[in-house]
Amino acid sequence: MVDRTLDASGLRCPMPLLKTKLELNSMAPGEELEVIATDAGSARDIPAFLQLSDHRLMSSSETAGQYRFVIKCGG
Repeated sequence: MVDRTLDASGLRCPMPLLKTKLELNSMAPGEELEVIATDAGSARDIPAFLQLSDHRLMSSSETAGQYRFVIKCGG
C-alpha cells in the first residue's frame, strides 16, 4: 500500500520528474510514492534519477501508454 500518489498524467518532460523529486523531498524515509505518468520520457528519466539518489524503485509498469512507478523514499 502506497502512502501517496502523484498523478503526472498529461504532463510533458521534464515535469513528471520534477514533480516526483518535489514530492519525495516532502516525504519521510520509508514512505512509498506511486507516480502515474503518460510521457514516454518518464520511463527513462525517473529510473535514471532514482539510480543517482537514495530512493529505491520498487516496481514499474507500462499499460496502454500509462507508466506507473512505486518508489520507496530513502534517507
